[in-house]
Amino acid sequence: MDTPPSWHTGASTPDEHSFTPFSRPETPETANDFVLVVGGLGYIGSHTSWELLKAGFNVIIVDNLSNSFRSVRDRLEHLRVKYYQSQVLQPTLDFYEADYRDQRTMRAIVSKYSTQLETHQSKSTAGGNSTITGVIHFAAYKAVTESFQKPLDYYANNVAGMIDFCALLNEFSIKTLVFSSSATVYGELANKGGRLLEEYCDSSSCRGLTSPYGRTKWMCEAILNDIAVSDPEWTVIALRYFNPIGCDESGMLGEDPRDTPNNLMPIVVKVMTGELPVLNIYGSDWDTVDGTAIRDFVHVSDLARGHLAALNAKEKLGRGFKTFNLGTGTGHSVKEVVASMERVSGRAIPTNTVGRRDGDVAICMAEPSKSLISLGWIRQKTLDDCCRDICRFLNLDVQSAEAWS
Repeated sequence: MDTPPSWHTGASTPDEHSFTPFSRPETPETANDFVLVVGGLGYIGSHTSWELLKAGFNVIIVDNLSNSFRSVRDRLEHLRVKYYQSQVLQPTLDFYEADYRDQRTMRAIVSKYSTQLETHQSKSTAGGNSTITGVIHFAAYKAVTESFQKPLDYYANNVAGMIDFCALLNEFSIKTLVFSSSATVYGELANKGGRLLEEYCDSSSCRGLTSPYGRTKWMCEAILNDIAVSDPEWTVIALRYFNPIGCDESGMLGEDPRDTPNNLMPIVVKVMTGELPVLNIYGSDWDTVDGTAIRDFVHVSDLARGHLAALNAKEKLGRGFKTFNLGTGTGHSVKEVVASMERVSGRAIPTNTVGRRDGDVAICMAEPSKSLISLGWIRQKTLDDCCRDICRFLNLDVQSAEAWS
């Protein structure tokens, strides 16, 4: 069934106009420009598409629905109409169901936005022949555990697919790309302790990669760097995600993958709501305060705003390939995440300790100062905020800390 659980069109949107730090200046030259978002109906992709729309960008979403739902597009349209209901000029939202690796279909889609075909539209500010002035790439497979089981699928989609996609963008002179990378590129460097700096891993070498998934992300970064070196017209910004959780405060967008979830929070939610009997904690003997692994959890809406910050900073950053961490700089253990969700939801979450998983590390935290300085980006939301917004998406009552204690 193409409908994720319990969403409500009548949901209130608290403070939806109170924080819009990233917006583009609207001019006659940019009114017809678009941002192409591949994988734009997925968890991070849909939240980024929504932040783009709020900031006034026209958005084109391409998604093959392999791990998302068509109804997410309907939610985005509902949010867009509601947000701009009193305004005459509104950004547009175009959606195409397609695989970004399908060259024939993608060429047909991108051609629709070519200035050579639509001469009345504005010329791209990037100097190309398309009204698509920026692209955000979310179309990778992303499960660490699955990447051990299906490495060829991961290399084919994540690496070979990106190469063909970039060749198509180059054909249309679309040379501004924000790439969804991952903290997994740091591999075993995470075990050295402390916050991870971008320079710990670059396009020439990265030691101790712990999964095929992490290797695909590093390979893509290396390829994108080579593209930018070979052609100085390219601007490529790779955003290394840490652990996105939470959902939009409207309660209409959230994490609801078609596939079996591998990340912590979706499993916590399934245990909390009774879909799973118990949460397996992978290892209680890590060298951490409570023995469980520590991760840098960042609210998905904060993460989404990081993509807007990257697009808006492209002129300041200049051409070439750049990497930025998107994380909070603060780690939380698995037990702390469980405790926060229990506190906010008022529900007990049964846990069971099992052995460690292949590819896991003890601690993984970002050093986010480069993103603050160069992108003007900083996280706004706390771990408890993440849990509250998840409960809102699930239509669960949010408990006060006093009630739980």
